[in-house]
Amino acid sequence: MRHASVLAALILAGFPAVAAFSQQPIRVNVNLVTVTFIARDASGALIGNLTKDDIELYEDGVPQKIEFFAKSTDLPLTLALIMDVSGSQEHFEKKHEKDLEVFLKEVLGPKDRAFMVCFGNHLRLVSDYTNSPEDILLNFHEFDKGKRHFPEIGPQEDRDLGTAFYDSMYYSVTEKLAQTGGRQAILMFSDGEDNSSSTNMMTAIETAQSSNVVIYTIRYTEPNKRGVVNARNKYGISVSVRRTHLFFQRQA
Repeated sequence: MRHASVLAALILAGFPAVAAFSQQPIRVNVNLVTVTFIARDASGALIGNLTKDDIELYEDGVPQKIEFFAKSTDLPLTLALIMDVSGSQEHFEKKHEKDLEVFLKEVLGPKDRAFMVCFGNHLRLVSDYTNSPEDILLNFHEFDKGKRHFPEIGPQEDRDLGTAFYDSMYYSVTEKLAQTGGRQAILMFSDGEDNSSSTNMMTAIETAQSSNVVIYTIRYTEPNKRGVVNARNKYGISVSVRRTHLFFQRQA
C-alpha cells in the first residue's frame, strides 16, 4: 500500500499579521481543520488515485484522525472568468471568444458555476453566477457588440487610462469569490499589463491567496513585425509568470 505523509500547518484566520511574529505560541481549540496537499510519486508525476487509507497525518509527531477525505477535482468549482477588453486586446477578440468557448464546454462540470467580469477602463459584471456556458457566451457576445448595459463592480473610480488589470482580480475576489468558499479559481484572459488600477500587484495576489483563490492566466501578446515584444509586453509576461500557477501565451 502506498502512503503519503503530510505535515499539516494550521493557518488561523482572524488574527493580526503581527501575531505570526510573536514569541508566544497561539493556541486555539478547534474541532476540524482543512488540510490541502498535492501528492507526487518518485518521478514527480501527480498521484490521482489516493484514498483515505493511503494518507497518514501527523501534528507534532502525533497521528491525527482523518474525518473526511475528498479529491479537489470532485468538489464543485467556483470560477471567475476575467476578460481584458482594453485597446491592447482588440486584435484578440475572436481568440478570446473561441478559447472561452472551448474552456467552458470542456472544463465546466455540472456542479460548477462561473461568473464573468470584463474590464478595460471599468469593471463590468457581464454574467453573474451560472452553470450555463451558453448564457456566459451569449452575455459576452452582447457585451462585445454593445447590445446591453452591464453593472459595474468595485467603487466608481476616476480612471484616466484603460486597463484596470489588478482591480479586476481584487474586486472579483472581494465582491464575489470571498463570499463563497470551497474550490475557487480565476481564469484571466489578458496581456498582463495595467495602467489604471488603484490596487497594486501584491495586494491583488495576497487578497486572492487569503481567500484560497488560485489564479490562472492565458496571456495574449502581439509582437511587432520582427516578432519582438516591447517593454510593456515584457512587463506583462513577467507579472503573469510571477502570479499564476499556469501560464499560456497566445500570439497574433
